[in-house]
Amino acid sequence: MDLNLQILDMAGSSPAHSAVIVNFIAAIRSQLKNSTCFVYSDNVQYKWMTEDGEEKTVIPDASINCQTKKKRGSNFVGIPRFVMEVLSPSTEQYDRGEKMELYRQQEIEEYWIVDWRKKRIEIYELDYQDGIPQYYLWETVTEENKENLKLIHFPNIKITFDELFDEIEP
Repeated sequence: MDLNLQILDMAGSSPAHSAVIVNFIAAIRSQLKNSTCFVYSDNVQYKWMTEDGEEKTVIPDASINCQTKKKRGSNFVGIPRFVMEVLSPSTEQYDRGEKMELYRQQEIEEYWIVDWRKKRIEIYELDYQDGIPQYYLWETVTEENKENLKLIHFPNIKITFDELFDEIEP
């Protein structure tokens, strides 16, 4: 039996890392009430097949899922429409590399990479080139252009830069 396990040495996240996730969930949750979508924090697992036929389990820091009935056991097998990862020194390479590639393969429409130390959000949008899904950097949002922060695929959902980074000190 080949379990193909990968063990990553990941230190516990910092209070600021966790606060960004909590701030996002708090701002979004009530806005999705009575819809078919739900926002989840970093305790929800998604299990998917890669293009190579390998089964992967991933736990995003935050996700918005509109396919909440697609579960196998306690794992979602459906694809969220939005995923956010908050960078930490131990996960940055993984979040920008293997995880981003897996999200691209699953065709997740929108991917945010949040750097709480620099107070910067990179917003990636999925589009297709010759029928192949690709992520394109739609916007990098900082204090200087913070009014540009928005969820591209959820235009009626609002979160401000200041809400996302509330009580976060770099």
